[in-house]
Amino acid sequence: MATAAGLGAAAVINYRGFQRRIAESSVILNETLPVHSLWWRARAKDKGELIYAVIGDSAAQGIGASSPHRGYVGILTDHIRLSTGRSVRVVNLSVSGATVELAVRDQLPTFVKLTPDIVTVAIGANDIALWDAAVFEAGIRQVFAALPPHALVADLPCFHLPRNERMVAVANRIIRQVAAEHQLRVVPLHATTKRLGLRSVATHVAGDLFHPNNRGYRAWAEAFVPALSAHLVRGIRPAALAGPDAPNAAVDLPSSAHAPAGLPSTVSVGLPSPAPDPTSTPVANTSESGGVSGPS
Repeated sequence: MATAAGLGAAAVINYRGFQRRIAESSVILNETLPVHSLWWRARAKDKGELIYAVIGDSAAQGIGASSPHRGYVGILTDHIRLSTGRSVRVVNLSVSGATVELAVRDQLPTFVKLTPDIVTVAIGANDIALWDAAVFEAGIRQVFAALPPHALVADLPCFHLPRNERMVAVANRIIRQVAAEHQLRVVPLHATTKRLGLRSVATHVAGDLFHPNNRGYRAWAEAFVPALSAHLVRGIRPAALAGPDAPNAAVDLPSSAHAPAGLPSTVSVGLPSPAPDPTSTPVANTSESGGVSGPS
């Protein structure tokens, strides 16, 4: 009896320590929200031969990575540069904490003023917390109706928890249905994240057990690469055939909200490492091996 009581007390203490570490990691990541937002707003002012526009939430901001450039948007930007030999201006309209409804309100008004060469959309993970299928579908229809035919739209990642996965399944059916109506290519983010299962929480997720770490974002980028590469081959002229840089007008990006988004956990495969970026501002120390350990 005494032994059982002692083991129970130890389990409670370990669990409380586990919860405390998650809370501490969440606070650290929340402090990076304005840092990442400012970094992407500065990148939107850069010149580039190609315009890459992004609609999304904190995953598109790269929250959980060791620097904004190591999120999936930064990795895809490097892939575009390497594949085309052309400079890229990234207009990252994403806002941390965005739902689909908020993306319609805060991101679409700026997006429709652009003529982007590349578009990626990964939005909707934050809708799961207060799930309303009708609101989600209405927002997805508005977002997808505003996209050019070459836009790449991701379905929601795997949450692994059965209750959440039931809602994610409905959300992804809506995404695929509306994407088919608009003849948009769907990036299989859910299938990619599902392959590793729960073990990926220890390798691909930051200390808050919610956002990707560097490895997780490389895996997100890997999910986009086949469709992105196909678009670059079909629709983007190589550098040798491209004209001079076109002038790119500055745009006002949405201000960053302070809320988390997205639960990624994916496989990392052969993408090149992000190019060193002298403008990148180091942020929170989010281990490449990712996540926090379970009760010890």
